[in-house]
Amino acid sequence: MSSHHIIREKQEPALLIANGEACQPELIGQLLEWSPTVVVLDRAIWRVFELGIKVDVLLGDFDRDFDVEAVRAQQYPLEILHTPDQDKTDLEKGIEYLIERGYPAVNIVWATGRRADHSLTNMTNIVRYKDQIRIVMFDDHSKFFPLVGRYEKWYEAGTILSLIPVGTVTGMKTEGLRYNLNNETLTIGYRTSSSNEAAQDGFVRIEVETGDLLIMECWD
Repeated sequence: MSSHHIIREKQEPALLIANGEACQPELIGQLLEWSPTVVVLDRAIWRVFELGIKVDVLLGDFDRDFDVEAVRAQQYPLEILHTPDQDKTDLEKGIEYLIERGYPAVNIVWATGRRADHSLTNMTNIVRYKDQIRIVMFDDHSKFFPLVGRYEKWYEAGTILSLIPVGTVTGMKTEGLRYNLNNETLTIGYRTSSSNEAAQDGFVRIEVETGDLLIMECWD
């Protein structure tokens, strides 16, 4: 897949492909238009090769008889990084790789679906990196990212926005939503703002005093 846009490494988001449920080819194609660097996690590499995507970095613990030389034979040049640290997930290793190399942003796909424990961990762990790199995670039904500072964006009326705390957020205030929050507290497992929506065409504003919040743009 190629791009007609002029893009420069480390000025545009990298694309990080995990090993969960695949998204539609159209989505990954759109993201590749703006991604000069593609990082793939572990055994997802074989599924990525089937799509004809040029990969820059393969990263993982490569357990269970993973054939690195077969990968090299399939595509070269390709940077292959063995990251055996069992205290971190492959997704965390991939994000940290991009942070260490100075990337300002990353789009992530194939990180949800399949095993529920992997999905939940991947979705919530991205908040820890929110002050180091801009992260947006995509699947076929949602686009989500951690809140950093005060958020403001124009939306069409009826656009579904789910506001999901990772832990507890306090002092939450919103404007422009059908169900606005005014200095309130949300706690995962007890109270969230799922399936909220833009009240009308216009700007939605979101801020919190403390805590980590995921903003999710969702569609059926």
